[in-house]
Amino acid sequence: MATTVKQWEEAWSRLVEARKKLRSFERSVAIVRHILILDNIKPGDTISLDYGFGEPVPPVEVLMALEKFDKALRREDGAFRRLRKSDMAAVANRREFGGGERRGLGSSSSWVEPNSTAIATPTEPIWAGKLNIFARLFYQFRRSAKALRMFAVIAGPGIIVMVADNDAGGITTYTVTGAKYGNHLLWFLILLGPVAYFVQEMTVRLGAVTKRGHAEAIFCAFGSFWGWFSLLDLVLTDWLTMITEFIGMTAAMSIFGVPAWITVIGCWLVMGAMIVTGRYWTWEKIALVFCVGNLIYIPAAFMVHPSLSDIFRNSLVPHFPPGGFTNDLFFLLMANIGTTIAPWMLFFQQSSVVDKGLQEKDISFGQWDTAIGSFLTVIVATFLIIVCAKLLPGKPVESAAEAAIQIMPTSKYVGTIIAIGLFDAGLLGAICISLASSWAFGEVFGWAHSLNKKIQEAPWFYAYYFFDLVLAGTVVLIPKAPLVLITLFVQVIATTLLPAALVFLILLLNDEKTMGKYVNTTWQNVVNISIVVFIIVVSTMYGVSTLFPNLLQ
Repeated sequence: MATTVKQWEEAWSRLVEARKKLRSFERSVAIVRHILILDNIKPGDTISLDYGFGEPVPPVEVLMALEKFDKALRREDGAFRRLRKSDMAAVANRREFGGGERRGLGSSSSWVEPNSTAIATPTEPIWAGKLNIFARLFYQFRRSAKALRMFAVIAGPGIIVMVADNDAGGITTYTVTGAKYGNHLLWFLILLGPVAYFVQEMTVRLGAVTKRGHAEAIFCAFGSFWGWFSLLDLVLTDWLTMITEFIGMTAAMSIFGVPAWITVIGCWLVMGAMIVTGRYWTWEKIALVFCVGNLIYIPAAFMVHPSLSDIFRNSLVPHFPPGGFTNDLFFLLMANIGTTIAPWMLFFQQSSVVDKGLQEKDISFGQWDTAIGSFLTVIVATFLIIVCAKLLPGKPVESAAEAAIQIMPTSKYVGTIIAIGLFDAGLLGAICISLASSWAFGEVFGWAHSLNKKIQEAPWFYAYYFFDLVLAGTVVLIPKAPLVLITLFVQVIATTLLPAALVFLILLLNDEKTMGKYVNTTWQNVVNISIVVFIIVVSTMYGVSTLFPNLLQ
């Protein structure tokens, strides 16, 4: 019997209803599978924990059934698309219906002659000409919505590492830059955004393909000597940088009359509570909340009413400030580069990608995650420079806390925002830097080193994390501690690690045997090697100028 338009519409309606039910189940399948992968659950294990999805997760044996259903769902989805392209097009275009009517709904359907006993439908529905267009739009909308949901699940490591790059030291650097040189260096800062992206994007591919953190990858590829060199240099640099984060947090809270010891203890408690949950996702969500706090400088820039023409001119046209290229200008340029790419960022993002369980198919989402993070870090830095350029033009400023104090009499709210932002930046930086060291230690010594593990399952990983926090915070509380000297040594030691870490990263990404189709392309090598050479040169010059400040005068 021939299939009439009415019968086709009924079949279409039934198929759409079936798709609605399958989509809800498909989401449940994805969630269950992701949980099982992140928890490293193997066949034969059973779990009954409630992960907040409304029902306990079933026994792990159901994973195989879910995989089979997923394959069937994909086949059904393909049939659904083919049906729309064939029969739906026939309904929308009634040229064929003038000479006959189609039998069946599949690709093997046949045509019935006009004098057949089948029911003829000579009148075309009003919507027939538009149905195919609306169906395409709806399909694209659903596809885009699904992609956004997937991105929301995968995003996190790139945004966190890039926003945390604007740590307490970075906030101080941008504050001093804006106060001393106004908006004249905005163009230089904007150029650093793509530089940070291209470097960090490599860690996404390396982590997703090898399932190894950066420290472990260096050990396996280059031997124990370079592995231990990278690890010890990273641990020392991270610990000293942690001290500078606590310096920034205590200085920010002292503006509001909070004693340093209360700030340090409060930070210990917050950072400790974030990781003892035994779930990476929980830690990541809390860290993303602190990332939102880092954006507080954006409304502050609108509150000071800067000159838009001046901002655009200094953002788009490369130039040096009045006075030309001086030793002080060179020092600030190097400081801005140092705050854009730091050694701990390479180790942190790659380990974070591994701990979150990103697969090769997730690399594109991870790259978008890193790109958005790069954009946010440049935006925050730009807006902070604009604020200080407007309110502190030419004034001597040595730290962000000092800038906040000087701004308070002029604009109490903006000064308060700078102080709050400084504390948030220090806290976010300390959270990420301490984890970078803990992950690296666990990778090298073979300890369990995942935020998805409880304290009992990864005791040494958590022990080192808390040891690092307590030791760095305690140094800040020591009376007359050489905090300025520590800040100086941070930059010098970081200079020794960054070039080596970047060279290792380039070499690892060019190992076709390991990376497969995700190996660096010729274009990526040209860009990345140029960036690495540039950073090696300027980082070395920065370290030398830090030790010998009068060398370039």
